[in-house]
Amino acid sequence: MARQLDEQIAGRFPVGQRLRVLDVGMGQGTQALRLARAGHSVTGLESDASMLSAARESLATEPEGIRERVRLIEGDGRETGVHFLPGSFDVVLCHGVLMYVEEPDPMLAGLARMLAPGGLLSLLVRNADALAMRPGLAGDFAGALAAFDTATYTNRLGLSVRADRLDTLRGTLAGIAAPLHAWYGVRVFTDNVDNDVELPADELKRVLTLEDRAGRTDPYRGVAALLHLCGVRG
Repeated sequence: MARQLDEQIAGRFPVGQRLRVLDVGMGQGTQALRLARAGHSVTGLESDASMLSAARESLATEPEGIRERVRLIEGDGRETGVHFLPGSFDVVLCHGVLMYVEEPDPMLAGLARMLAPGGLLSLLVRNADALAMRPGLAGDFAGALAAFDTATYTNRLGLSVRADRLDTLRGTLAGIAAPLHAWYGVRVFTDNVDNDVELPADELKRVLTLEDRAGRTDPYRGVAALLHLCGVRG
């Protein structure tokens, strides 16, 4: 996904421009720190105190120049208007958050308002059109059949959460003046692989190349576990 995000940023903004980035639900700060290392000014918003603490610990190990470019705030992504003025950011990230929000449209509208004209909104969501893939490929055929009739699933944490459909989000983004510009699949072949599995460097490179290509190619991207959607503020 980082490759996809960098591609969209490079295609929209001049080389060397220091962007104002908001990372909503930043978790441990992986993307926030990566973008800060690239020279951007990053604000991370996170409601989970333990995640925020982990992000602060990671930030503390960075050089001073990078630490100065990062601001961490405890807060809910549904209340961005409380913390920031409209148009304050060039890029807004919301990765792996919408599945925990019962009514995502108001939150998405709030995120779009945070963008300056021409700004980029990057969303990572669970793909409701492919919920049968994980149980089906794992041999849970009853679970796969049941997945056709629902937009909820049980995640790796054991929580029941919701998924989103591409066509629905396409309409939502158009309605909040940040129409869909590009979309990718994420985890086409590796959704059933545990996060802690370690691969030799050459094999990892091969897997990343495979996933990157599949995530850009029909019909593979349409059955990816996750969708990466990029909208542009009009």
